[in-house]
Amino acid sequence: MTAHAYTSATDHVLAEVRNQVGHLTLNRPAGLNALTLDMVRSLRHHLEQWARDPHVRAVVLRGAGPKGFCAGGDIRSLHDSFKAGDTLHETFFVEEYALDLAIHRYRKPVLVLMDGFTLGGGMGLAQGCDLRVVTERSRLGMPEVGIGYFPDVGGSYFLSRLPGELGIYLGVSGAQVQAADALYCGLADWYLASDQLAALDQGLDQLSFGDHPLKDLQGLLAKLGSQVLEDAPLEKLRPVIDHFFALPDLPAIVEQLRTVSIGDSHAWATATADQLESRSPLAMAVTLEMLRRGRQRDLEACFAMELHLDRQWFQHGDIIEGVRALIIDKDKQPRWNPATLAALQRQRVDQFFEGL
Repeated sequence: MTAHAYTSATDHVLAEVRNQVGHLTLNRPAGLNALTLDMVRSLRHHLEQWARDPHVRAVVLRGAGPKGFCAGGDIRSLHDSFKAGDTLHETFFVEEYALDLAIHRYRKPVLVLMDGFTLGGGMGLAQGCDLRVVTERSRLGMPEVGIGYFPDVGGSYFLSRLPGELGIYLGVSGAQVQAADALYCGLADWYLASDQLAALDQGLDQLSFGDHPLKDLQGLLAKLGSQVLEDAPLEKLRPVIDHFFALPDLPAIVEQLRTVSIGDSHAWATATADQLESRSPLAMAVTLEMLRRGRQRDLEACFAMELHLDRQWFQHGDIIEGVRALIIDKDKQPRWNPATLAALQRQRVDQFFEGL
């Protein structure tokens, strides 16, 4: 068995081939492996190289450190670029989405370890993979509405295709889920206890690949993990979520969450209404519209729609204020525009989708 280690343009992505498996590790643990443009380019470079290399049969994607796979894009740098009149935020999204799309379309199996935080841009990398693994430490989510943004990186595709209204709920609320819910929703395929990750690596180093590498990898995972966990909280809430999040618009959703009791879910409903009322009204309303449109669009069209929104969002959306309040000044008092759902005009939402 020979191992080749590569040094990449940045040591924020480690790449190595062992036993015909290409291993890519996001290596910014202090920043929860948040993606920079250099990291996006490095990942793309290695994936393209390995796609052409007959000695690489599969790819494994992971994050360094025990806290997370990837907490998203490095949003602070995008904010700073926009404020300085630069175009990093435009370049970044174009290249990040191209990378995410390339993973969805990759012709060799890709296994991702969503151990710890896997949020936003981390979900964009993970959801295109063939084998999505969670552990008891996993926290998955698309929390963008909390900073006045919308769930991008293909979220309009993968969230909109979850059963019932689960994806609408997760996208509009920004709620995070753990392993059992991730499997129940279809955002993950396998559960492995984190103390089995070393055994997985050992198994990968010893695996003899046949004609179907994907089946070989599934066989290995089947020895170490499971595909279903009992007691997924969202399974119990599913009828309630399907009712509330199918309502026509956000004012109706919030009002009914507060006033309509279904079963014993009222405490959850009230807490959810509170959560929604802390988010950017504009971001939530655009997210709702985007996810509903996403159901009718293929993957490429979903990415194109997100890019269309991006090009307007730094100028006309709530992200600059959200990043200021939650990441820079940390006063946690964002001044959303408008401040309430009641003050949000339908036309303001529709404008973002004009010319699609």
